[in-house]
Amino acid sequence: MCGYTSRRKADELIDKGEVYVNDKLVTEPGLSVDTLSDTVRIGEQELNFENKRYILLNKPKLYVTTLENNEDDKKTIVELIDDIPERVYPVGRLDYDVEGLLFLTNDGEIAHKIHHPSFTVPKEYVCVLNKKITLQELEKLTEGAELEDGFVKPDSLKIPGNNNNSNLVVATFHEGKNHLVKRYFSHFGYKIIKLKRVSIGPLTLGDLQKGKWKDLSKKELEGLFDYFN
Repeated sequence: MCGYTSRRKADELIDKGEVYVNDKLVTEPGLSVDTLSDTVRIGEQELNFENKRYILLNKPKLYVTTLENNEDDKKTIVELIDDIPERVYPVGRLDYDVEGLLFLTNDGEIAHKIHHPSFTVPKEYVCVLNKKITLQELEKLTEGAELEDGFVKPDSLKIPGNNNNSNLVVATFHEGKNHLVKRYFSHFGYKIIKLKRVSIGPLTLGDLQKGKWKDLSKKELEGLFDYFN
């Protein structure tokens, strides 16, 4: 609930003697805690029982990834999540003309781990190019390139299925530079005419409909915390 760790890791912390409730050492998992009156700490860190939310949003094209007022009268993602009472924030962003997976949360620690480049969280995109690319040409793109803001090398580039050439490419990058995927393909003479993000680390878009959001399931949430442990 507090977004500190997964259930499995929480049991390990208890076994290591690091969990205290009302300053008493917890020796057995399964102890009931009253979030209104009890205090829980891990070592010296007291946990905050603020209601944490972990949201997946399938952002459509032509929405701005911002929670602020938009002076250009463009639609913003606020219109898609206005029924969420907590103040959640997008972790990273998608361009106005890009669709797909956005992760939003009010958990600053997990947001930092996903967004900070030191954790090298991969993001996967489905790219539709303006012209076909062959497997041989794609191999050249996997070697990386020097862009205006530094050297970039994709984690992977692949053509779906058994095709030898296609204008459809699945690209994975862990860096979060602005317009990175578009700029990378442009460097090699390709223009992306449609771009969709389908995963961020262990989080996947799945069958979430365009314009809709959902809370992470218990399994997804535990998988997210396990990913960083």
